[in-house]
Amino acid sequence: MRILVACEESQEVTKAFRELGHEAFSCDILDCSGGSPEWHFKQDVTTLLQEEWDMIIAHPPCTYLCVPGAQYLHTQKGRWGLMLEARAFFQLFLDNKCEKIAIENPVPNRYCELPKYSQIIHPWQHGHEITKQTCLWLKNLPKIEPTKIMEKKGERYYRKDGSVSNSKWYAHSNAKERSKTFPGIAKAMAEQWGNS
Repeated sequence: MRILVACEESQEVTKAFRELGHEAFSCDILDCSGGSPEWHFKQDVTTLLQEEWDMIIAHPPCTYLCVPGAQYLHTQKGRWGLMLEARAFFQLFLDNKCEKIAIENPVPNRYCELPKYSQIIHPWQHGHEITKQTCLWLKNLPKIEPTKIMEKKGERYYRKDGSVSNSKWYAHSNAKERSKTFPGIAKAMAEQWGNS
């Protein structure tokens, strides 16, 4: 299959599909860090969305769409407009003519009014001792089944307001590190969607 993995600089998903013989390409406005620039389009993805793909897997930026960012919508000037732009970008993938589409993002805030996601997965379901709610919006693709459930799900951390969040690694990593797909999840996507 010819697969576009949009908004992916790590190439984790791209490499997982390549290992199974698919013609997968990552695309991001950043240089790739996955070590295979020959499989990477460093550009805005919108022109690539006009090409023919057998599958599109997208990881659109979540800063203005996710629940933790909602608290700034009414306090930071221009934030609401940025959320609407992010929603429109997300919708480009959702509305694409490609037959098979998967979009990955955290739980969205209610203000962006995204459609209901198809499922939530966690890294601890795929061999990583980490909790991180990851939503998938799926079109003509099956839900991802757990591949290696871990007994330990990662030590949780608490925000200043007392609410619980993801595993503790999340609090000690930067946004770029937090946005990378875990290898176990990438492998599950390739193995379970590669023959769908």
